[in-house]
Amino acid sequence: MRFKWLNESRLNESNGRIEIYAPPHTDFFYSSASAGDEGITPESLCNAPYYHTEIEGDFVLKVRVSHDFVSTYDAAVVMIMKDMACWAKHCFEKTDFGTHAVVSVVTNGESDDANGCNIEGNTVWLQAVRMGNAFAFHYSTDGERFYMTRYFHLPVGDKVMIGLSAQSPQGEGGIRIFEDLTIERRTVKNIRAGK
Repeated sequence: MRFKWLNESRLNESNGRIEIYAPPHTDFFYSSASAGDEGITPESLCNAPYYHTEIEGDFVLKVRVSHDFVSTYDAAVVMIMKDMACWAKHCFEKTDFGTHAVVSVVTNGESDDANGCNIEGNTVWLQAVRMGNAFAFHYSTDGERFYMTRYFHLPVGDKVMIGLSAQSPQGEGGIRIFEDLTIERRTVKNIRAGK
C-alpha cells in the first residue's frame, strides 16, 4: 500500500518499525466547549502529522504503539478519515489525569472525547475495524486478545483514509513508535469483538 502525508513530519521506517515525530502543539481536535475553570480544554487544531493510505471497503488495521508520555495529551494515534470534518482517532495517550489510557475521539463537525482503559506501561496494541459505515476500536496488551473501546458510525463513502498520527497538543513534541502494522481487507464476523 502506498502511504502519503497530511501535515508532513519526520519519519524513520525499518524492520517493521515506524517512528513519526510529533511536532510541538499538534493535534486533530475540533472543540467548542469549555472544560471549566480548572480543566484543560483541548484547542481546535488540525495540524498533527498523519501518515495514511486510502482503502475501499471493510478492513482490519492492527499496530503496536508506544511513546514516552511526557506531556498531557501526548499520543500515538490510529486514525480513520473521510475529510477534515469527518474522522475518528484511537489514541494511546497521556491523559489530563496523568494516566496512560486508550482514548477515542469521533468527529463529525465537532469532536467528542472518551477516555477508555488505563494501561500500565508505555506500550499497547491498537486495532481499527470497518464494516460498512460501522467502525470499532479495540486494544490489546498482548496482541492476541482484543477488547472493544468504542463502536460508532461515520457517514463515509466506499473509500477512506486510514493510518498513523502523532500528536503533542500541550507539549514540545516527541517520537511516537508504531510496530508490526498490518492492514487486512476483510470483513469481521463480530465487529464488537473485532474478529
